[in-house]
Amino acid sequence: MHNLKYKLKKQEQNELFIKLAKAITTLHSSQEAANFLRDLLSEVEVLMLARRLQIAELLIEGLTYDQIRSRLKAGPGTIARVQTWLELYGDGYREVIKRCASRNKSDDELAKPYSQLKKKYPMYFWPELLLKEIIKSAKKREKQRLLKVVEQLRTKTHLTSELNKLLTQ
Repeated sequence: MHNLKYKLKKQEQNELFIKLAKAITTLHSSQEAANFLRDLLSEVEVLMLARRLQIAELLIEGLTYDQIRSRLKAGPGTIARVQTWLELYGDGYREVIKRCASRNKSDDELAKPYSQLKKKYPMYFWPELLLKEIIKSAKKREKQRLLKVVEQLRTKTHLTSELNKLLTQ
């Protein structure tokens, strides 16, 4: 793979990079991006890139090398390389991290009106609220029985997946 870089002229390398960047910009959803990355890269390559992004995020948050090493089990060499890239370039990392953070924030903001609506009109949501209370008060054995029921119903409704999330907490 490294030989390819030296076999191509600098202009050809740039054209390939631009073509890849344009291909990425045509993707419209995270599902499309995931499919594209799955088809383009090996599992190890995807994980390696995701880990670098995670390291960059933690470095930007101000964590130390030791904190990152203990949290992610990443080597100091990898952390140092990401730190160097952040110092030399870093615009891409920072932009992606900023956009992901703002997207997560907007997802939280969308959830607020729904939870306020549930508080204001609890009778419309009584089945969900009742099940949440049952799950909260259930003992481990009861939760296991409920999980079996949910497993049987897994493919039936959206409520089933919500119940499953609550039970596995």
